Amino acid sequence: LVGPNEDSHVFVPRPSHARLVAEADLVVVNGLGFEGWIDRLVAASASAATVVVATATIETGDDDGHDDRDDHGHSDHDDHGHNGHSNHGGNGHNGHDHHGVDYHLWQDAAHARAYVGTIAAALAAADPEGRAFYEANAQRYDAVLAALDREIREALADVPSERRLVLTAHDAFGHFERAYGIAFLAPQGLSTVDEPSAAETAALARQLREGRIAAVFYENMANNTPVERIAAEAGIAIAGTLYADALSGPDGPAASYVAMMRHNATVLREALLPSPAP
Repeated sequence: LVGPNEDSHVFVPRPSHARLVAEADLVVVNGLGFEGWIDRLVAASASAATVVVATATIETGDDDGHDDRDDHGHSDHDDHGHNGHSNHGGNGHNGHDHHGVDYHLWQDAAHARAYVGTIAAALAAADPEGRAFYEANAQRYDAVLAALDREIREALADVPSERRLVLTAHDAFGHFERAYGIAFLAPQGLSTVDEPSAAETAALARQLREGRIAAVFYENMANNTPVERIAAEAGIAIAGTLYADALSGPDGPAASYVAMMRHNATVLREALLPSPAP
């Protein structure tokens, strides 16, 4: 329903989308509030489809919707020296300042493996005759995702601890942070509709000037004006584009989930590894 480079946070369904949902046997959603419009669309379409929540089997944390980081972004990988914001001035957004669950679970390839299992089971339930086909494909794809997870860890393993803090447009990378040890700050919160305050913007620019933030990135589907303003104020060039909530078009660098994750890891590695001495 949501196409390449589109923003699911502000997506406005059209009548053609309602017709697609009405004709569907399954509607697969991320869940956890990511698609705030999907329940209304399913209801308006009068669809008899089964709604499959791809994140249903993933443990997101304690009862108030947090994952295993606390309200200040402290995480399991704080041995890298980056615990969200406390070591970096306490400024900028993280998903847990909003006391909401970080629904961008796909940014950890281990979670993506759970998505695949849930979707395959739903397909098999809807089409029992195809069960062996779905299970075999899911098993093959699971092996691809397990290898991808290892590849990302290896790609980022030699990034120095002092260069593991970056700035992006919105707070979409909390699960990537926890899984792969790169910490993220953002002027916008979990949703791209969040607006940073002037104080937050100034604080992030100050951290960037002081060298505590190693690199700044655009996102393919977000409003990049706040992050661009911060980088310009600090006199820092944008290091590249990360794909957060949407894929690229078929000819772009992130045309599939695996390509997206590999692209992000490569761009981060290239930006964060110190330049060799002349």
